[in-house]
Amino acid sequence: MGKKVLIVDDEENIVISLEFLLTSSGYEAISARNGKEAYELLERHNPDLILLDIMLPDCTGFEICQHVRGNPKFEKIKIILLTARGMEKDIEKGIAIGADAYVVKPFSTKDLVKKINELLGGSNEIRQ
Repeated sequence: MGKKVLIVDDEENIVISLEFLLTSSGYEAISARNGKEAYELLERHNPDLILLDIMLPDCTGFEICQHVRGNPKFEKIKIILLTARGMEKDIEKGIAIGADAYVVKPFSTKDLVKKINELLGGSNEIRQ
């Protein structure tokens, strides 16, 4: 299996779609539906990249991003904020707190895989 990507999103349909997209592109996908699960999986799996929604039921993606960036153990993890919040102030905040990229929903699957590949130094493509 390829590099590990942690998906953190509370919308079941998005999680299922992202899991399929990532595994079809050669990545190992693990999923969390809330912040508590995200913190547990982060510790257990130390993923290469996190696809992180901002609006979660028990905390925000901004808080998780700050936690990851504040811990030297996770310094190599790449973070893509993947969210419906597309206001300029949200994008600026996400980048300022350490996200490597900010993608607004709805998103192009091809563009998302391209961005993941850029951040992880891969050349994986969506397999049909």
